[in-house]
Amino acid sequence: MVQRVFRTALLSVAACGIALAAHAQTPAPQTPAPATPAPAASAPAAAPAASTPADPVVARVNGEELHKSDVTRMVSQLPPQVQQMPIEMIYPAVIDQLISGKLVSSAGYKAGLADSAEVKDEIKRAEERAVQRAYIQKEIKARVTPEALNKAYQDYLKENPAQEEVKAAHILVEKEDEAKAIIAQLKKGADFAKLAKEKSKDAAAAAQGGDLGYFTKDAMVEPFANAAFAMKPGEVSKEPVKTQFGWHIIKVEDKRTQPQPTLEEVKPQLEQALSKDIVTALVEELRGKAKVETFQIDGSPMPKEEPAAAPAPATPAPAEPAKK
Repeated sequence: MVQRVFRTALLSVAACGIALAAHAQTPAPQTPAPATPAPAASAPAAAPAASTPADPVVARVNGEELHKSDVTRMVSQLPPQVQQMPIEMIYPAVIDQLISGKLVSSAGYKAGLADSAEVKDEIKRAEERAVQRAYIQKEIKARVTPEALNKAYQDYLKENPAQEEVKAAHILVEKEDEAKAIIAQLKKGADFAKLAKEKSKDAAAAAQGGDLGYFTKDAMVEPFANAAFAMKPGEVSKEPVKTQFGWHIIKVEDKRTQPQPTLEEVKPQLEQALSKDIVTALVEELRGKAKVETFQIDGSPMPKEEPAAAPAPATPAPAEPAKK
């Protein structure tokens, strides 16, 4: 089962490479790419890199070395469930796939495909995507400063003010008369937690003596929340509270202001939001400095927008005849 999942994942990675090769067969755009030095007819024979304990050689294919870093890179492209497998389990299949890939690419170099316009265009586009990512990461790193994060945090606190919370317990029953009978028992000194365990139909809370923990007002249905937040700590509801779930007897145990999160707790969320805003602003800045021309899908000029017609002047109402 495990091996089948892994083989499927490897085939998916291999299929991506095949798809890229197939994509390269589509006609290249007419705009000429900048001239680049033509690669050699075969894979460049790089001098063997000195093996280090951190990145040892794991295979040689016709003299070309594969390193541990190549294994790590391929594993990172696999589905999460495969990445979580012990490396000892997946290593043989990974190294086998790396060897196969090296053999195929070497054959492609020998066939002179590195010199083809399609491959050069694909390499150029891959380089552009890499440069885009690097530039965006550089700008985000420069602009997500401690000052920017602190300002975003203060804005977050203003937009998410601390809310009041209530800590309460309840006993839930089906009928009003049953609820009133329980209130009568409580007035005579019966133990709330004991009655909750015996009588409440809210099984989860009953196991905790009816305890619901702390909650904000919007976390509960309206009749229950209104009653609980109107009560004082230590108070038990004098009348049953009806909701769509049945009849509740509520005991308020404590009230507090909900603690707001620290900067460290919301830092990942703030960094993500700032990064998104930075990318949007960055693209707008670049567009503002650029001369951009767009054409229709067939390359013909875009139709000119007709100017909006000016509104017709209001016709004055006829003057009323003078009263005699």
